[in-house]
Amino acid sequence: MIQKFKFINGSLEETASNDCQVWVYINPDNDEIELIAKEYDIDRHTVESAIDPDEISRIEFEDDNLYIIWKRPKNYISSDNFLFGVSSIGLFHLKDKLVVVLPEDVPLFEQKQHPHFASLMDLIIKFLNNSIRHYLDHIKVMKIISREIQVKLNTSMENEYLIQMFNLSESLIYYINAISSNLNVLIKLRIYFEKHSGETFPGNEGRIEQMEDIVIENSQCLKQAEIYSSILSGLMDARGNIINNNMNVLIKNLTLINIIFLPLNLLAGIGGMSEFSMMTNGIDWRISYGLFLGAMCVLGWVTLKFVKRINEMSKQSKMVRQSLFSKLKLRKNNGSGV
Repeated sequence: MIQKFKFINGSLEETASNDCQVWVYINPDNDEIELIAKEYDIDRHTVESAIDPDEISRIEFEDDNLYIIWKRPKNYISSDNFLFGVSSIGLFHLKDKLVVVLPEDVPLFEQKQHPHFASLMDLIIKFLNNSIRHYLDHIKVMKIISREIQVKLNTSMENEYLIQMFNLSESLIYYINAISSNLNVLIKLRIYFEKHSGETFPGNEGRIEQMEDIVIENSQCLKQAEIYSSILSGLMDARGNIINNNMNVLIKNLTLINIIFLPLNLLAGIGGMSEFSMMTNGIDWRISYGLFLGAMCVLGWVTLKFVKRINEMSKQSKMVRQSLFSKLKLRKNNGSGV
């Protein structure tokens, strides 16, 4: 798929004419890749790198041409199960035209803002800046999703929400790698503007300060991704322990119910035998079985109290051990300080 854009009064408008400044190739096939390589005299490997998701970001200078392989966040869809990916794009500045190779259809600029571009280089800088903001927006969404999953995970006994946490953690690793490689591209581009101020691309003097702001924003984005990635990975074991603890509590409750009903099942088995009717032959069956049912309820209540008492004694013993351990540790620290 090919899209063509032309500058009209400083704005970029789509056109069907070949007399245009921006050529956009969306998910090109082998024939289109070969056409791009021959038409614009670009190495085929460089063109293929623009749609390779595993390609790292880089920038190349050849005469007056500028080739940029950039990493941007992929558009998220619900079937990804909270796995945010990154994709590569190619920005090839060829004197009086810009060739863009995209693996998917994404907007080059925000249509609602109606931006004005003085040159093709301004368009490139605008696109790079928008992709950094795209990263920041995705990281904010990851934080919100993580909090929602944490609430569900606190009462969960399955691995579904834990897997979603793993996907978020994996996504942040991809983001850190992509943002880090993008930072190298931005630094090299800024240095190039400083060395060739006003020579190759008109208006480079004003772009140096703009590039410094973009480098700072990308560095802050990288720092946020690294911090949040360390938080997610650091708490992953704790979240797994929460699920295990929830399962242990459930098993404990089921075991408690089983302990209570074990003696009751025994008595019910005895009461259902013909010998019980023979032993209570002189008593009305309504009275005998009523007394028997009452005895079962009392025995179940006594068993429940007994089990709870054992649990309380176990908790108190644990608290005493922890208190003694804390006191010994405190005395040891005070003794070492002297």
